[in-house]
Amino acid sequence: MDVQKFKEVIRRRKETHDEYDYGVEMCNKEEIQILAEDIPSTIEYLKNDCTADEFVWISEIIDDLAEKTRNRELMECYKSLMGKFPEESKRYHVDFCIECADDFLEDTVEDYDSNQQFKKKGKK
Repeated sequence: MDVQKFKEVIRRRKETHDEYDYGVEMCNKEEIQILAEDIPSTIEYLKNDCTADEFVWISEIIDDLAEKTRNRELMECYKSLMGKFPEESKRYHVDFCIECADDFLEDTVEDYDSNQQFKKKGKK
């Protein structure tokens, strides 16, 4: 994970007005790309160096990151940060963001067969 690039994207996102959809989308895409490019180093970064501010900004894209990576270990690592940053988790409803991300992991297509289009894992 390119930490400097990640921090730069977060800085740009902070400076981007929420109503400037294109700017927000570009920052979010870049953030997802950085976090997804090397999952083991991203997990290490989250465990050891992620700040409360970064944790909050990641919550904005965590469902898209889950969809892109389909990596449960990454999601569990991010979820564990709720204990480290309880105030931010509550203020920004991070539990809901994680629930949305978990839905992507549970809805992964497992199998295809001609009689039944898709069989999915997860809640029924």
